[in-house]
Amino acid sequence: MQVTLLGDAASRSRRVALGEFDGVHLGHREVIAGSDTVVTFEPHPRWVLRPDDAPKLLTTLEAKTELIAELGVDELVVIPFDDRFRAQTPSEFIDDVLVRRLGATHVSVGENFRFGAGAAGDPELLAADPRFRTRVVRLVEVDGEVVSSSHIRALVAAGDVEHAARFLGAPFRLRGTVVHGDGRGRGLGFPTANIVPDERLAYPGFGVYAARVGDACAAVSIGVRPTFGSSLAPLIEAYLLDRDEDLYGRKLRLDFISRLRGERRFDSVEALVAQMLLDVERTRELCGC
Repeated sequence: MQVTLLGDAASRSRRVALGEFDGVHLGHREVIAGSDTVVTFEPHPRWVLRPDDAPKLLTTLEAKTELIAELGVDELVVIPFDDRFRAQTPSEFIDDVLVRRLGATHVSVGENFRFGAGAAGDPELLAADPRFRTRVVRLVEVDGEVVSSSHIRALVAAGDVEHAARFLGAPFRLRGTVVHGDGRGRGLGFPTANIVPDERLAYPGFGVYAARVGDACAAVSIGVRPTFGSSLAPLIEAYLLDRDEDLYGRKLRLDFISRLRGERRFDSVEALVAQMLLDVERTRELCGC
């Protein structure tokens, strides 16, 4: 899949899917279906419009690109969302971006999509333009629940990664670069790959999870390690089963399968190790390792 900035997009006819697509969930996939080009914004508009109320993101641009590429799309066009762009009126956006720059013949959006200064543009305005055909996709529901990025963020924060996966259409993914820790996990017999949570991103609530890391399975702890202190910073610690390799500086992708338990303080290191052994065996069962 080709990834281009709006200003570098070649002149040609396009079937465009338009949206932020944070998480690339089942509703987003329905909007994207049948399109050859996906158009998204970077950063997330709310990080520019209301930074104090900006959401924790389910996907970075890199992660979003990966997920969209898996859908067989030809091109991802990224629009820098800055003060100049946000000042465009809905009509200017249609004329300049959709028609002149992208040559849109078809435009697909979700029913709650808004665009242009003051979010004054809506699907009805797009549908009224005769220069392209507009497809408006209704909100997707799973078991009577509306699929939305905000709902998925809440599920992830609560640790309900299985429920979130049903809405995403795939396991919740978290990416990060492995950093040096204090070596405590190795001393306990469970060497971990450590990732510092990015404050801009959503990540599962404190607890222990079964996950996949590439073709490996991992028991993943997220939290502040209360057995060893009360003022430690949050950390993501992934113990890769049957693996012991140098991962420092490497970027890992964790696909969360299931929550095993909440984070808790143990009275002794021995009790913690006994529980970790149980966590590992449960991870094997859930991930098929």
